[in-house]
Amino acid sequence: MEKFTKLTGVAAPLPLVNIDTDMIIPKQFLKTIKRTGLGTALFHEMRTHEDGSENAEFVLNKPGYREAQILVAGDNFGCGSSREHAPWALLDFGIRVVISTSFADIFYNNCFKNGILPIVVSEAALEKLLDDANRGANATLTVDLEVQKIHGPDGGEISFEIDEFRKHCLLNGLDDIGLTLEKTAHIDAHEEEKAKTHPWH
Repeated sequence: MEKFTKLTGVAAPLPLVNIDTDMIIPKQFLKTIKRTGLGTALFHEMRTHEDGSENAEFVLNKPGYREAQILVAGDNFGCGSSREHAPWALLDFGIRVVISTSFADIFYNNCFKNGILPIVVSEAALEKLLDDANRGANATLTVDLEVQKIHGPDGGEISFEIDEFRKHCLLNGLDDIGLTLEKTAHIDAHEEEKAKTHPWH
């Protein structure tokens, strides 16, 4: 998993509440178990018209936000069914940070396991960040995980809280497999001792 330390990127405003995982990645795109290629289907029903043409009014289709790496969204982001494809699609598009006033628990946990930083802020802070994000190509935020701060384009600063263990995993690029591999020496030592004391196993 790619490490997350500090990110400076364009922030896209998506001030909708209750954006569920089916809106993030519709069910017809769940047939794959690959983590790549899903970015084109991100927010499919909002990004495209029924005839398959691009919806020019959707924020991520607008010129200033096509390379957005940060999403500033409304309350209860990621609710609905527990599909890991949702963070996969966000990451494949290029989104590394999602900011909201609250997240669905399963989606929130899945973000950390896939190298995405979900940040919970107050309603007042979200309003400020949405205002910053509405600046188009100038909507640049800097998210510094080490010091747990978001820096706005006008010099404003917002602090955020994060669990220390999850912070450690993101800073070091550790998913569940990476955490297990950190214990390789202990696992090998245990296996060697087991072979000596229980050779019939």
